[in-house]
Amino acid sequence: MPIGVAVEGANRHDMKLVRPTIERVILDRPEPTEERPQGLCLDKGYDYTDVREVLQEFGFAAHLRARGGSQDAENGSGIPGPPGVVGRAHSWMNRFRRLLVRWDKKPQNYLAFLHFACGLIAFRTAGLFG
Repeated sequence: MPIGVAVEGANRHDMKLVRPTIERVILDRPEPTEERPQGLCLDKGYDYTDVREVLQEFGFAAHLRARGGSQDAENGSGIPGPPGVVGRAHSWMNRFRRLLVRWDKKPQNYLAFLHFACGLIAFRTAGLFG
């Protein structure tokens, strides 16, 4: 489930969009505790110390796959991240043809359809559409 959305060009590295994406989270998060830490699952493209620092700043337990490492690499929280979470979210987004290839010239229009797709995915995941 996407928690926040940031739109940039395809030539921008994913790791540089972690802070803007987290800052765009709309819902208030409950305070993380030792018993119930809040995790954030990311793929190998985010395995950098800068990303870990940003996640720690926002109180997230990082579930990161290590670059060049095994599938069960240590993720910093002691809890293994679920496999395929990021890929599944991208697959859900790719089902919307308008989002698969960006034809919109204005980023506001693309962002509006991106929000619409995220809302539709949330409704479908919750089982509200039959």
